[in-house]
Amino acid sequence: MLARIVVLVSGAGSNLQALLDADQDSYAVVGVVADRPDAQGLARADDRGLPTLVVDPGDFPDRAAWDTALAHGIGDWAPDWVVCAGFMRILGPAMLDAFPQRIVNTHPALLPSFPGAHGVRDALAYGARVTGCTVHLVDAGVDTGPILAQAAVQIAPDDDEGTLHERIKVVERELLVDIVTRLSAVGCTVEGRRVTIP
Repeated sequence: MLARIVVLVSGAGSNLQALLDADQDSYAVVGVVADRPDAQGLARADDRGLPTLVVDPGDFPDRAAWDTALAHGIGDWAPDWVVCAGFMRILGPAMLDAFPQRIVNTHPALLPSFPGAHGVRDALAYGARVTGCTVHLVDAGVDTGPILAQAAVQIAPDDDEGTLHERIKVVERELLVDIVTRLSAVGCTVEGRRVTIP
């Protein structure tokens, strides 16, 4: 039986597209959720005939209410894994409790270096020679969850934020598809900060 995947998006949805285009022999994307009604990822889902849901924080009195609504909405699809694919929101207790150690996120830096919303910009500003991307499990912190996989990307002398981010995205998409495929097939074991995928 294929693992059920729900994908969360905020923008263009290129990571979602990579998951949809990959050989899905271990998972099926069963729903796509956005925090903005204009997220382009929703159109990608529509093109595949996938159900979508918008849970806009502006529609709720506080973050806790939004987080609870998000957890309930995703829960209706009974996912095995939730994948944050360019989802630019911090998830709260309702989501973490509903899907413990089953939420996957990507980040465009080699964590724990350069966490947060500007990982590419921060790596350039620091003068790093190598950066990359990380796929990790989500916990209550900002990009602090146990690391599933990482891949390095060299920083060229003439790189700016845009050129570097585009090269990272290529590697990030491949890494995300690989990890989601493996998690869907065999799961993982988490002991403290160490994650093992059999």
